[in-house]
Amino acid sequence: MIDVFLSYAHEDAAWVRRLAGGLRRRGLTVFFDEWDVLPGDVVVHRTDAAISDAACAVVVISPASATSPRALEEYAALATAGATRNLRFIPVLIGDTTLPPFAANRVWRDFRNVDEREYEGKVEELLAVVLGETEREAPGGSGTPLREENLAAALPSPPRPLTSPDRRAFVLCYAAADAAYGLALAGQLRSAGLPVWSAADLRPGDSQFWTIRRQLASAAAVVVLMSPHSQDSDDITSMILEGMLHQRPFFPVLLEGQRNYHLAHTWYVDARDGRLLSPAELDLLRDLDGDRPDASFPVFPAPLARPAVGTVRIPPAASLERLDTYLREGEFAHADLQTTAVALEAADRLDEGWVGVRHVRTVPSSVLAGIDAVWADHSHGRQGLRAQAALGPVRRARHADFLALSVACGWRSSADAAVPRPYREFTDLAGPGPRSGFYPTLRNPQNELFHDWYDQWTATVLAVQLHPWNGRNSR
Repeated sequence: MIDVFLSYAHEDAAWVRRLAGGLRRRGLTVFFDEWDVLPGDVVVHRTDAAISDAACAVVVISPASATSPRALEEYAALATAGATRNLRFIPVLIGDTTLPPFAANRVWRDFRNVDEREYEGKVEELLAVVLGETEREAPGGSGTPLREENLAAALPSPPRPLTSPDRRAFVLCYAAADAAYGLALAGQLRSAGLPVWSAADLRPGDSQFWTIRRQLASAAAVVVLMSPHSQDSDDITSMILEGMLHQRPFFPVLLEGQRNYHLAHTWYVDARDGRLLSPAELDLLRDLDGDRPDASFPVFPAPLARPAVGTVRIPPAASLERLDTYLREGEFAHADLQTTAVALEAADRLDEGWVGVRHVRTVPSSVLAGIDAVWADHSHGRQGLRAQAALGPVRRARHADFLALSVACGWRSSADAAVPRPYREFTDLAGPGPRSGFYPTLRNPQNELFHDWYDQWTATVLAVQLHPWNGRNSR
């Protein structure tokens, strides 16, 4: 049995010779053709036999290996063995070149620009892998750099910016069960000369997650078909929250059932009789069509004071479970928006979009305790209502207390500084991690098209902080 088969281009022989010697001195059986192909051997047969007998292959990737016929033939044979008989295939990069696709799909090691200590640490790690040891501390402790290389190998793609599409569209969000109406509505909008996009327009090869986010980030408006099917859809909910994150205008259309949990404080079209949009409603959308980068003022009517149709009620346990999912997936901004909805619903204030001290008296302590527990569990106690109270205690419902809390949480740089108006820019302040105490913010982007949004946000934060759910405060 051969422990390690070394594959390389002959131009790299000197570098590989040192690696072969280091592995052999550590007790491994190494196939290195300079030592193991003897005079009279048929090179192809000897190499084939060694590949068949090897438990592991170290494939040296360099500019020379990319053009060497022999190295390319060995690479193909080893790639096949790696796919068919679980040969451990370890790419080792020693020159500035692009990893071939199969090698890029394996965790690779970068030997470029390493000093002596780093080199020995990487060789020790190769030894541990070949021997099947789960842990082996390299000389001088090189665990952290190697773990960083694992991340680079496993997650090679850099963040992909959400560039704007060629033309901003009205993004239709609907569940599969509502597709018949969704397609009819898309046809109506197109006939009216309006640009339309929905998930039905995804094309083979599209990165669906990125493409949907890209369309939502710059949507002229987000048209949501409200129904029991879309209310129960995690995908539709995520699309709504993504649109809110970028503060896009929402144009909900009620098909059946009650209004969407997250869109309670939004004007809506009642289409429960199956009708499409009226000329006046199409004109509202035309007002948003064009190249404006942001919806800086309301175009749609204000929310109805007494909507004819109620809002879907979701049990706190289900809402907190969804919050837990967003945090587990690292979607902090989505989790923040979900938190605000949970608090508003518990106070029966979804339609208004904010709460004051008198409104939170009916909120069960278990709801706020649950919100705090989920945030704390996913942040090692750095986020949540308790964490915020420790940073900036709120004693009374005064703006001075809110200013102190907002500085302590990182929502503004100082008491004299303004809070970023765009919610997306605001959440960017949290930074990677995110920083201690930033979440939950209880901001409601749906309110922020109106002039009194800041006062409503202030009232909501103070009211929740003053609720005696954990014995901090009493009234």
